[in-house]
Amino acid sequence: MKRRFALIAALLGTPLPALAHPHVFAEARLEVISGTDGTVSELRNVWRFDDVFSSSVLMDFDKNSDLKLDHSELNEIANTIRTSLADYSYFTSISRDGAPVTVAKPETFHVDFKENQLLVFFVVKPEKSLPLKGKLSIGVYDPTMYTAIDFARDDDMQTEGDGFKTCKRTVVRPDPDEVLAQNQASLTEAFFNDPAGTDMSKLFATRLEVTC
Repeated sequence: MKRRFALIAALLGTPLPALAHPHVFAEARLEVISGTDGTVSELRNVWRFDDVFSSSVLMDFDKNSDLKLDHSELNEIANTIRTSLADYSYFTSISRDGAPVTVAKPETFHVDFKENQLLVFFVVKPEKSLPLKGKLSIGVYDPTMYTAIDFARDDDMQTEGDGFKTCKRTVVRPDPDEVLAQNQASLTEAFFNDPAGTDMSKLFATRLEVTC
């Protein structure tokens, strides 16, 4: 069970080595919401996991073996994921004018299981007030590279609220070949086997950039 759950350090807190390519896949949607005070109020995440990983979750958490996940079983999955993701900043990377922004522990965190796929819904908020000024860069990715968080369309990364009316937004999709070529000296075997991941992981991640 622990190896299947390498998604977030095995979901049970067991460190596992990072690998050079993902083994778990999730289709994602991100909505960044502005508050009435001109700050980023919250980031709403929706992840839909691939059939293989979803099936493994069903096998591991279906305590009564009825091939369904009831309310208590879904709650156990949600609590396990939320606890484990804390070590990875909930797969959320935010910077303002190049300075990192810390996120708080999500109060809203739910999971569901529909059409044989695991769905995860959660809301992340900046730990401190984050004004909509300067350049914001927001990415959602697994720093260990085990899980691919995929934003298939640019519209899967959205901004909502009046605070964004005067801002310019763009979705940046780095070219992996260019990233590898530009950082060849740094992408050593140690990089790919660091269980905590590295800051360079974000070079490969799709990100939303907002300039206000």
